Amino acid sequence: MSDIFREIDEELRRDNIAKLWERYGQYLVGLAVVAVLITAGIAGWREYQARLQRAESVRYAAGIELVQKNELARAADDFAALARDSGGGHATLARLQEAALRARSGDDQAAIAAYKGIAADGSNDGIYRDLATLLAALHGLKSSEPKAIIGELAGLTNPGNPWRPSALEITALAHLRAGERAAAHDIYKGLADDLSAPQGLRARAAEMTATLAN
Repeated sequence: MSDIFREIDEELRRDNIAKLWERYGQYLVGLAVVAVLITAGIAGWREYQARLQRAESVRYAAGIELVQKNELARAADDFAALARDSGGGHATLARLQEAALRARSGDDQAAIAAYKGIAADGSNDGIYRDLATLLAALHGLKSSEPKAIIGELAGLTNPGNPWRPSALEITALAHLRAGERAAAHDIYKGLADDLSAPQGLRARAAEMTATLAN
């Protein structure tokens, strides 16, 4: 008798499975197809990203070659285009290159605008944003209000910031432009005594300290 009940039970299970498959099988097949497509899509996207990165690297190298040929304006335009088309690290580096080339070409205002654009872009790494702030201030020393320069660099002069020594040096220059010799002297003296500052910067600071002491 138990064999009969087992056969009946198996028949019922097969019947239930058949009914379930008839009702839901198409959805299960659909899910399987979707899963395959997603997997293939991820692999395809990764390959596409790799191709893009290779293409961006080629374009970046081509821009560097133009710089070496002293075709600065054309190189700056190419780096600007690369920055618009790219994402991630290549875009940031291309924007920094563009700004530097605008400055080398004598267009300080375009360089400052480019640097400030990098600094204001929250998608960029903090260290690049701070560098852009620093370089915008440096190129703005001749044309911007000294107090504005000092304010822009205030956050970079905090202990622990990797750009602190350079930010302090530019801040001292801004104080000099404002006619504030004593404030500039104090900053230079601190930099001259700062063993963590680059040696060349310390030497410049020591020379300025001696000059301003007279």
